[in-house]
Amino acid sequence: VQLVESGGGLVQAGGSLRLSCAASGRAFVTYAMGWFRQAPGREREFVGTINWSGEDTYYEPSVKGRFTILRDNGKNTVYLQMNSLKPEDTAVYYCAAGPWLGLVSEYDYWGQGTQVTVSS
Repeated sequence: VQLVESGGGLVQAGGSLRLSCAASGRAFVTYAMGWFRQAPGREREFVGTINWSGEDTYYEPSVKGRFTILRDNGKNTVYLQMNSLKPEDTAVYYCAAGPWLGLVSEYDYWGQGTQVTVSS
């Protein structure tokens, strides 16, 4: 599975962005998909995940209620809708394919990342 993120950019605090992650390969539907982020000088951290069918999601507490993950298995794409963005959301965002509620180390495939910058 190859993953390519898009949709990052510069946005003012309080604004919104939608990230997309396009996957190649028919195995996409067999994986849960996760979103992670990494800010300069910090470790990569979990943002949220969605199971293979799209029926279950789980979010890191600081983004719950602001971020939403959706997937379209017909298009092999997963989305991260980010609303009410804060400067502390600034990071490189990555999508990854792996087991449902798996650890970072358990994700098998990663995208190249897309930069999100939130100005105050």
